[in-house]
Amino acid sequence: MIEFIPPAFIYILGALLVPLLRGRVKSAYMLILPIISFFFLISTQVGTAWEIDFLGFDLVPFKVDRLSLVFGYIFHLISVIGIIYTLSIRSDLEYVAGLVYAGSALGVVFAGDLFTFFVFWEMLTVSALWLIWAKRTKASQAAGFRYLMVHVFGGLVLLAGIIMYISEQKSISLGFIGLHSPATYCIFIGMGINAAWPLLHTWLTDAYPESTVGGAVFLSAFTTKTAVYALARTFPGTEPLIWIGAVMTAFPIFFAVIENDMRRVLSYSLINQVGFMMVGIGIGTELSINGAAAHAFAHILYKSLLFMSMGAVIFRTGKINATDLGGLYKSMPWTALFCSIGAASISAFPLTSGFVSKSMVLDAAAHGHMSIIWLTLLFASAGVFHHSGIKIPFFAFFSHDAGHRVKEAPPSMLIAMGIAAFFCIFLGVYPKFLYSILPYPVDFVPFTAPHVLSQLQLLMFSALAFTLLLRSGIYPAEIRAINLDTDLIYRKGGRLFYQVMDKGLNAFNSAAEQVFVGKFLVHVTNHVKRLPATLLAKICWPFWKTAFDAPDRKTISENLLKRAQSGFYPIAIMGLFAAIYFSLLFLL
Repeated sequence: MIEFIPPAFIYILGALLVPLLRGRVKSAYMLILPIISFFFLISTQVGTAWEIDFLGFDLVPFKVDRLSLVFGYIFHLISVIGIIYTLSIRSDLEYVAGLVYAGSALGVVFAGDLFTFFVFWEMLTVSALWLIWAKRTKASQAAGFRYLMVHVFGGLVLLAGIIMYISEQKSISLGFIGLHSPATYCIFIGMGINAAWPLLHTWLTDAYPESTVGGAVFLSAFTTKTAVYALARTFPGTEPLIWIGAVMTAFPIFFAVIENDMRRVLSYSLINQVGFMMVGIGIGTELSINGAAAHAFAHILYKSLLFMSMGAVIFRTGKINATDLGGLYKSMPWTALFCSIGAASISAFPLTSGFVSKSMVLDAAAHGHMSIIWLTLLFASAGVFHHSGIKIPFFAFFSHDAGHRVKEAPPSMLIAMGIAAFFCIFLGVYPKFLYSILPYPVDFVPFTAPHVLSQLQLLMFSALAFTLLLRSGIYPAEIRAINLDTDLIYRKGGRLFYQVMDKGLNAFNSAAEQVFVGKFLVHVTNHVKRLPATLLAKICWPFWKTAFDAPDRKTISENLLKRAQSGFYPIAIMGLFAAIYFSLLFLL
């Protein structure tokens, strides 16, 4: 009897059958896969581990504890929501890539050794890449290649760290690592690239907006959250994460406020929210780790809801820039409502999921007497309300009427958005459900008067500031432009490198071909070709001087070369060859 089946195997192997099915059978099959996987997961006890002996090491492809369960639960939930959302799109490539992507994330979460962890970590990159390329545009193709370039580099850094770490520790067990050697720093940076740390973040804002409508929902949920899980597993309490996270919460605000592309706004907002999780992991207390895990759980729901609402807008209008949208609440009222719920959640309005998770991280910073960090997080909380809480729903649905008269989103998209919106409110109203599955026992009450009043004050003053800036004309106008970020370095640098290699190496290759192939090799070949006749002419000159009736050796060599090419020699030469041959045979 099978006691457990790793969720990753169910997702990845199950994805292979999707192209063979049709119609409603395919839809039902894709929904049943995560449900079956979730059934096996909830029936598996904490502490369960599957160990395999491999070359003297213990591989652990499946290991369950409370930290992995938090991410396992939300990954199952969001994969169901994502599948429902994409039923209207009908793309086998997206279905297969999405299931493999979700399965790879689950493989990372339940990996108990570094080898298994790395294999699934790299599968995340490959499967995510197809969700970007599935859009089949030049922009998505270019963004996909840049995504691959960055993540292959990150994977190599991570692999180098893992190899050095195994060599040092003589173990492949996945657990607390900490920063103490070049190996651990490589692992730290490799994970940080997937977490979209500052200066390493532009793969996210570059690729996610260029992915497919459904692909963006999956992308927003898995890559950065598996990195959050990995860092919480291996580097809890690592102080640099506090400062990295604080910078992550602050700098995306300035980019998001001036960005015109609404999905790129959400991408910058995603980095901002992951910053809160980094701070929680860096503080390293039970409250902060719980806060990071809870915020990851809540964030996946409300961020996917926002990406789904913008995806529905693209699906119906073909537009995504703020300058091209507005007034859509008349045509898409349900989508506008669900988007507003997601915006309220990411802004941490009381009675929404964002409030009950983000306040845990803020309290952890306050309890640690980290005044600068706490003020930075407070500033970031106000900023996120500007660029995601107000800007996204306002400019897409409620600002100037752009004249779009379209149908409401398809039923499957509305159902998916409705499920995500329900959980955004349910977790905010009843946070005990979320708190009960966190890694450590929770002794935290979010709905206290200071918490609620301070958050409402922050949100109201932020809304007032937005209104005054907008009415006065000071608020940055959305313009059709490309905002420069640190990806300019490798975009321009990559083009420069290509041009240098193209003009430099190709010119060198052309010159080398002319000198070595066109002249040197031809000259050598001609000499080699004439060498037998030339040597024979020099050696055998006295024997057949009169046979060719020629005045000099050059003429004799030319005649001999012609004879050699035709296979016909004078009788005297053939006799000489025979005598030499039999003499050598006799001597040897």
